[in-house]
Amino acid sequence: MNGEKRRRVLLVCGSLNQTTQMHSVAKELSEFDCAFTPFYGDGGLSVLLHLGLLEGTIMGHKLRARCLDYLRAHELTVDIDGANGPYDLVVTCTDLVVPKNIRRQPLVVLQEGMTDPETLLSRFIQRTRLLPLWMASTTLTGLSQRYDRFCVASEGYRDLFIERGAAADRLVVTGIPNFDDCARYLNNNLPYRNYVLLCTTDMRETFRYENRPALLRRMRAMAAGRPLHIKLHPNENLPRALREIRRHCPEAVVHKDGSAEELIANCSVLVTQYSSVAYVGLALGKEVHSYFDMDELRRLVPTQNGGRSAANVANVCRELLGAEPASPSPVPPSPTAPQPTRLADAQSYLRLGATK
Repeated sequence: MNGEKRRRVLLVCGSLNQTTQMHSVAKELSEFDCAFTPFYGDGGLSVLLHLGLLEGTIMGHKLRARCLDYLRAHELTVDIDGANGPYDLVVTCTDLVVPKNIRRQPLVVLQEGMTDPETLLSRFIQRTRLLPLWMASTTLTGLSQRYDRFCVASEGYRDLFIERGAAADRLVVTGIPNFDDCARYLNNNLPYRNYVLLCTTDMRETFRYENRPALLRRMRAMAAGRPLHIKLHPNENLPRALREIRRHCPEAVVHKDGSAEELIANCSVLVTQYSSVAYVGLALGKEVHSYFDMDELRRLVPTQNGGRSAANVANVCRELLGAEPASPSPVPPSPTAPQPTRLADAQSYLRLGATK
């Protein structure tokens, strides 16, 4: 660079999915000095964190520790809470919380995955702005207007965010790492095949109602003698979840760790609640059941671009920094995924949340 000082980029991580996506983007920005931080906030959020009220979120100590473990295991540069800023550019996993120390730098938001459906609370917050956006969970993602670019998963998601009030000229359809080449999960060494798979979510840990015993009973009936596998969300209360499974689905194979995506690749039927892994099942042509409207999910499925999303996001970063875009590097071909089939109607299953 002819002695020119290398520009600095801060990547704000969160859950393991968000952290690995940030790592993927940083790999494409090798000409810059990249540093990483677990997710953080300031002001009143710091007080809530101190009181232990944010442990079910990406700001909580548990998920921050998990993020740090990943960053250190991969020997990445860590700058806790961006303390060594300012940076030339910041890439973050959500705009629902934008700390004051990064508000004056160019900001790119990278969509993580699925967003929550609208609720009475989210509509109230959107219309009045009397409460912070994060109180509506992920529903109001993209509405802070505190970013320069928002990199989204698909044209369907771009339309959705615009419908909810995001600025159209700031949205870029790049695809999102971890969900842009689902066919690659077909190459795996798992010994299991042709089972019914439940991927749980952390609804209770994030202060939402869930009737887990009713869900497990429904899963047992749905399996109808077929093998039943359960992949637990990493943020769940593990002892409680295991107690419930032993009581209601003692025959189920339980996966506390490992790749949910590879389990989905080998299953016959996928059941999710409010989880982005539904998109993996849809991309692979599986029979999928979800608490979400299935037609809406099919509209929103992340673009399958053979794993080029991280490079696309990196070029958005370069654009903001006035740097030349990089040419896309060749991507090895993935196995061909089955074409999606018409999914079974899941309305009876969706009523589960109201049953006892």
